[in-house]
Amino acid sequence: MSFLTVRHSTVYRYSEPVGLGEHRMMFRPRESHDLRLIRTSLAITPEPAQLRWLHDPFDNSVAIAAFEGTTCELRFESKVTLEHFESTRPDYPLEDYAQTYPFRYSDADFSNLARGLANHYPNAHTGSWALQFLDPSTSTGTMKILRSMTRGIREQFTYIRRIEKGVQTPEETLRNRRGSCRDFAVLMMEAVRSLGVAARFVSGYIFVPNNSGGTGGGATHAWIQAYLPGAGWIDFDPTNSIVGNRNLIRVGVAWTPDQVLPLCGTYDGSPEAFQGMDVTVTVTEEAG
Repeated sequence: MSFLTVRHSTVYRYSEPVGLGEHRMMFRPRESHDLRLIRTSLAITPEPAQLRWLHDPFDNSVAIAAFEGTTCELRFESKVTLEHFESTRPDYPLEDYAQTYPFRYSDADFSNLARGLANHYPNAHTGSWALQFLDPSTSTGTMKILRSMTRGIREQFTYIRRIEKGVQTPEETLRNRRGSCRDFAVLMMEAVRSLGVAARFVSGYIFVPNNSGGTGGGATHAWIQAYLPGAGWIDFDPTNSIVGNRNLIRVGVAWTPDQVLPLCGTYDGSPEAFQGMDVTVTVTEEAG
């Protein structure tokens, strides 16, 4: 168990006053048996005319701000203190039929997981890339495959921090042998799905202790979850070769990355008015 504080700041800058459209925020972590929120605050400048909260189809917590007037700067400051319970395990209690690959989901699970089994990049060759993690001569343990793939991405690809919007296609990541955390997450998600295992995209934060060698701090982070009968949704972070939720703070989960954007919105003004965006994320450990 650890107490962590997440400070997330985003600032948009404009060269002239612009009108602000609706902005949608996903900053609030998902409370669960392994995460308990203690304190939260959200400051927006200029102050929105209206701020409302909702749960999206994945039960993610979403804030939506509406504005009046014009401004040259838009600032979001989120601060969250939480209690984090590590759920990393050497072995996960999978159902007997799911212990080795391949396995088949029950009819009830399959109908609920259909979107998590569908490949969104059918021509990306992720299926053939994923075969390297299977033992061709015999059945392979399901967790062994997923652990090997998580470690393999960390070893085979170079991490780069990208601030531009969007994700690379798996084909681009395989060709360039480099990418950001969200690029690696999409690659692994598609590879896992090609093997018939349900997966979903996770957006959140990572705590990087001093001298830990962890990657992805200073910004929002991304990884995946795979659904395994008996154990449920298990976190896999290919950027850091993490299996389980160690140092990972889930904020949003969805079938695709565009469904869990940390922040999106519009402005009314010329395209040349936009001068840039600054994003800063810090995650610190607090005394218990």
